[in-house]
Amino acid sequence: MSTHATAGKYLTFFLGAEEYGMEILAVHEIIGVLPITRVPRTPPFVRGVINLRGRVISILDLRLKFDLPAVDPGPTSCIIVVAAHAAHVGLLVDRVSEVADIAAADIEPPPSLGAGVHTDYLVGIAKSASRVRLLLDITRVIDASDLAGSAGSPTAA
Repeated sequence: MSTHATAGKYLTFFLGAEEYGMEILAVHEIIGVLPITRVPRTPPFVRGVINLRGRVISILDLRLKFDLPAVDPGPTSCIIVVAAHAAHVGLLVDRVSEVADIAAADIEPPPSLGAGVHTDYLVGIAKSASRVRLLLDITRVIDASDLAGSAGSPTAA
């Protein structure tokens, strides 16, 4: 029942030293880091909300979502605004890399890492001569329950 990545254009970005990618069609826009208002009683990876041109957008810290060490946003940090679960959501990342055209021959299915290891958010591993990129299914990275109860969400808690 797992989906696999297909050839096409991917926005690539970094969290620490690891490079990730998501289909460019999921990306609404890329913005600099704006002041984020914390929402009480939300999971740690929900940084809060921002006002983006009159629209309230939830901001998820992908580092914390992926159990990576927390860091304060730096000069290259940015927010990737994506459409997921009938809402626009901002993903805080360390830096955006490029829009890459990835061929089908360069994409392998995600590896099986054993029982209890959940990698259903990975749709593939893109490989090239110099690097490996983890390709994400953004609707699986952002669970509808992540948005429940946060401002701007169509889902009720």
